[in-house]
Amino acid sequence: MKLGWQIFWHVFFWVFIILFCLAITHNNTKLSVNDLLVIIVLYGIINISLFYLNYLVLIPRFLDKKHYGLFAIAVVTALIMYGFGKYGVAIVFKQYVLMRMKAKVVGFGSYFLSTIFTSLSFLFLSSVLKFTVDWFLNERIQRDLENQRLSAELAFLKSQINPHFLFNSLNSIYSLAYQRSETTPEAILKLSEIMRYMLYECNDNKVDLVKELQYLQNYIDLQKIRFGTKAYIDFKIEGKVENQQIVPLLLIAFIENAFKHGVANNPLTPIHLLIDVQESHLQFYIQNKKHTNNRDASGGIGLNNVKRRLNLLYKGKYNLDIHDETDIYTVELSLIL
Repeated sequence: MKLGWQIFWHVFFWVFIILFCLAITHNNTKLSVNDLLVIIVLYGIINISLFYLNYLVLIPRFLDKKHYGLFAIAVVTALIMYGFGKYGVAIVFKQYVLMRMKAKVVGFGSYFLSTIFTSLSFLFLSSVLKFTVDWFLNERIQRDLENQRLSAELAFLKSQINPHFLFNSLNSIYSLAYQRSETTPEAILKLSEIMRYMLYECNDNKVDLVKELQYLQNYIDLQKIRFGTKAYIDFKIEGKVENQQIVPLLLIAFIENAFKHGVANNPLTPIHLLIDVQESHLQFYIQNKKHTNNRDASGGIGLNNVKRRLNLLYKGKYNLDIHDETDIYTVELSLIL
């Protein structure tokens, strides 16, 4: 809340309290409105000043810095000083404040003790307000810091995707160039289209699911160019994919791993890939036969990356099952878009 609004609500609250006390007291006393106004406003200002003395000075200077002894001394000193100050005002308005029935005058000791309760009440209220405001501010700061940390981590994770993908794709194109394949220029063009999508279309937190699926199709086409006529993948898209959005570059790691570690050149054991979208529920399924002679010595950067992104971006909204069997590798991902 901006400072101007804070001041406005504080002033509004205290004016309301003073007018409320004025109305109640006026109905229970024979004093004139002018006399009541002077007394209540004067004592109101004194008590409010004690409220803000504790709120703005004593708590920040002593209690927040864990100087508990100094804080206690400061509070006691303030209570004594304000007690004398209130008694001084009471002497000025002796006939209204100190006089009681049968013309008895309240002594300093009795009056001072009676003011302690009021002063302690304002000190307590200011302490409660200060702790409440500080708690909400700390919570907001913690949320902001956590959001910044998550944003930085997501940016780092996303920055890993492009080099990881580019590394694998360049390996594929290198194989084509090494074999002097005529499809090398087509593969480079396809890679250029894929990188254009990754660089310019994926800057938002979410992208259209249709574009993301086209990106996956382009990657599969690139792999088919790499394998030539010996690439076998059964890719199906079911359900309504229009008007849906998804975090970009989330599914590609599973498909990359299927081609990198799986057998894609056997028509009897093709890579099975199914994406089914029902309302806002996406079901992703991919299965491949494992290539026993292919091991990634660098570790599963892509898979670990996507797991972390799922935890950050779809926490409580996804279920990931990975079945790593002897010769079959299966991934099933259920996701609420």
